[in-house]
This record gives sequence, structure tokens and C-alpha cells, in this order.
Amino acid sequence: MTSTEQTLSAHQAPGDRRRWFALAIVMAAAFMDLVDVTIVNIAIPSIKRTAHASVSQIQWITAGYALAFAAGLITGGRLGDIHGRKRLFLIGIGGFTLASALCGFAAGPEMLVASRVLQGGMAAMMVPQVLSIVHATFPAHERGKVFGLFGAIVGLGAVSGPLLGALLTEWNLFGLEWRPIFLINLPVGVLAWLLGRRFITESKAPKALKLDLVGVALVSLGLLMLLYPLTRGRELGWPLWGHLCMAGALVVFAALVSYEKRKAAKDGSPLVELSLFRVKSFAAGIAVQTVFGVALGIFFLVWTLYMQIGLGWSPLRAGLTGVPFSLAVSTAAGMSVQKLVPRFGRKVLQAGALVMAVGVLLYLWEAYRYGLGIASWQMALPLVVMGAGMGLIVAPLTDAVLSEVPREHAGSASGLINTVQQMGNALGLGLVSVVFFGEIGDRLALAQVGPAFVHAFQHALWWVAGLMAAIFLLMSALPKRPAQQVEGAGAQAPAREPELVH
Repeated sequence: MTSTEQTLSAHQAPGDRRRWFALAIVMAAAFMDLVDVTIVNIAIPSIKRTAHASVSQIQWITAGYALAFAAGLITGGRLGDIHGRKRLFLIGIGGFTLASALCGFAAGPEMLVASRVLQGGMAAMMVPQVLSIVHATFPAHERGKVFGLFGAIVGLGAVSGPLLGALLTEWNLFGLEWRPIFLINLPVGVLAWLLGRRFITESKAPKALKLDLVGVALVSLGLLMLLYPLTRGRELGWPLWGHLCMAGALVVFAALVSYEKRKAAKDGSPLVELSLFRVKSFAAGIAVQTVFGVALGIFFLVWTLYMQIGLGWSPLRAGLTGVPFSLAVSTAAGMSVQKLVPRFGRKVLQAGALVMAVGVLLYLWEAYRYGLGIASWQMALPLVVMGAGMGLIVAPLTDAVLSEVPREHAGSASGLINTVQQMGNALGLGLVSVVFFGEIGDRLALAQVGPAFVHAFQHALWWVAGLMAAIFLLMSALPKRPAQQVEGAGAQAPAREPELVH
């Protein structure tokens, strides 16, 4: 069945139970994506040790996913509008499941990196359909309840991902080490695909924009030219070609802007709606999202390496140490949206940036004070403060960025927000080579590993604190009173929020 949204509304009677089965299926897929993002970092040291992955390969295991996801998000949404959301959802979840199997059975780090890139690309096909299917399946008066369920899934994914990753790695099921963190997706993915075929009703957009594959290619090329030299540069001694490649990335991005202007004038369907950047609050919001993604990309990877390699903790201990952070994020996010932002507006987001910066500085102080002897309980306070600050930001930020965007461009703007989040994250993961591994010597004796990783972690935290200060300043350009501009837009932040929680 291939129907427009209007036809679907007629077919989907309010009492039809099929739509609730469809909701459970797409939520299971969304949860699988959220957990897959948060589950990997906790297993990184195990992958490094058993798969003999290099520093740059470790970065690409996480950055490759984020880059492929970012590059494909907008195109994935448009493919669903054109060819059918159900069809693209099934292609996405089928491909995601296959890529998970390839990750789990990877013969070496090269295959694992390639499989993660494929997994990110398939997630970009699957995830944009989730909210589109909800919009097409549920009447307006039921969507509030549905988006509330998504908020619960966000919190559950944030807490359960690291813990599940820690347990699966610690248990070493069948001697597979880290591989079960990917293989666990197989039964969930297969079941969701089979049930999705039966219970999800097909829908398309009445007027779908055309694809901009040239735009996607230019964005991907520009990011690759920027990120590859960043991740490999230190290992290769920062060769000349690396600097030329990064400079060339600026040329590619300039070509992208020029092409998008011509594309908009020609058929009105550019990948990036450049007119949006004339809206001051949107331009500032995009900058905030990008810098925030960079900060989180840096922190979560180096934090895992610090605990497991620097301090020598087990994956389970590292995973449990992060629970106060996840709980603080979920709690503060709920308070921020429901009580604080309606009353205090932009000040809540700025307070979140300051609170998170204070948490980072507190963590830095404790890392200096206790060194290798730091305990999990001593990390709890800075992690709760950081989590509270992050929670105040992530949930209401999308609404704040969209507040002054014209209604007809709300969909394009939302897609761009999600895309730059992932791009910022990929850039942050690339910068880990500079701000963290750049502080660690190439050949360390066993006794030097712990102190070197602790020092590098402290150095990286200074960067994160500086980025939070920049975010605070950028937030002054956001509207004082964020207001939702499009039905359901506010729910889009929680739907993608977990991509920030690594």
C-alpha cells in the first residue's frame, strides 16, 4: 500500500490497535539505535586490546558511525517522503541488523570500521522514519502521549546502554569478548523487521522534495578531508598532505554553499536551506549544536579510555560509575522542558552551559587531587553536576533553535539540527587525536601508562571547559523565550537526544 498522509488518516481509525503495534516496533528500533551509540564506547578498550586496533582505528569506530549518520540523515528523511516511510524503515532496520552482524563477526579493525560506517548509514535510513511514521499514524491529540513515551525511551537508553555494554564485555560470553555488544542487535532487528512488515502502514509525503545527492557528496567529502588528517596526523607525524587536505576541505565547503544556492534557485530542494542562516537565532543555534557535539565527542571517548586504561578499571566498574551522570541528564531534561524553560526561557540553557562547565572543572580538580587513587564515589558529584547541566540544555535546545524559523522551513531546519549534532560529534572524536593522544607518548612503559592517561584526560577536560564557555556566549543569540513553531517539533529533540549521550 502506498498512500499519502491524508489517505492514511482515513484508514487509521482511532480505535485501530495496529498503530500501537507499529509504535512499539519503531520505538524498539529507535531504542536499538540509542543503545548502539552508547554501548560501543564502554567496549573500546576491549576492542583495542583484543582486535589490536590502532589509535586512529579506535577513533573511526565511533567517528565513522557519526559521520555516516550525519551525511545520510536528511537524505534518509527525503527518501522516506518520496518512496514510502515503511519501505525505508524496513530497508534501514534490515541494513542496520546486517551491519551489526558484520561488526560482531569482524575479522579485524579495518572490517569493524567499515561495518560501523555501514551501520551509521543504515541508521540514517531508519531513524528519520520513526517520527514521520508516528506523525502519519497518530492523530494530533494522541501525539503528546506518544512523545512522552519517547522521552522515557531516551532516559532508558541513556542508562541501559553503558551498563549493557559493560555487562556484555565483562561476561565475555562464549569467549567473544566485545562482539556480543553488536550481536545483541540481531534478534531485535529481525523481529522488528518481520513485525514492521505486518503492522506498519505505508505513507508518503504529499509533496516530497527531490534528492540532492551532489550536496550529500560534497558534505561527506569535506568532512572526510577534515577528519581523516586529524585522526591520522599524529601517527604519521603531521605530513604536508594532511594540512593541504584540511585546507582543501574549506574549498569543498565553499563549493557546497555555491552549489546549494544554485540548487535552491533551480528546483527549491537543496540539501541545506541557506536562507535559514539569515535567522540570527537559528545560525547561533546551529553553532551551539556543533560546538556541543564537539565537546561531547571529546569527553565521552577520553573518559572511557581514562577509566579503563588509565585507572585500570573493569568495563563494569566504568559503566556503573556513569550511572549518576545518566540519571542526572534524564532528571534535569524533564525539569527543564516541563517547568524551567516555560518560566525562565533562554536563561535555563545558559545556566546549563555554566553548570556543565562547573562540573567539568570540579572533575578536573578531583583528577588532579586524587590521581590514580580516585574512586568511583569521588567522581559522582562532578558527574551529577555535569549531567544536570547537560540535561538543562539538550531537551529544550531544538525548540529554542527553531523558535524564529518560518513554519514552512521547520522540517528542513530540524533535519539540519540533527545533522550538525552528528557532524560536531564526529569532529570531536577526530580532535581526540590532538587533545588527548597528543599528550601521550608513543612508547610507554607499563608503569607510565596510568599517569600518562590521567594527564591526557586532564588536558582534554580543559578543552571541554573552554568549549562550554563558548557555548554559553553563543547562547546569548538565542531567543529569550523559545516557542514551538511546528506541531511535534518539540519532540524531535528528545528523539535524537541520545546521539549526544555516548
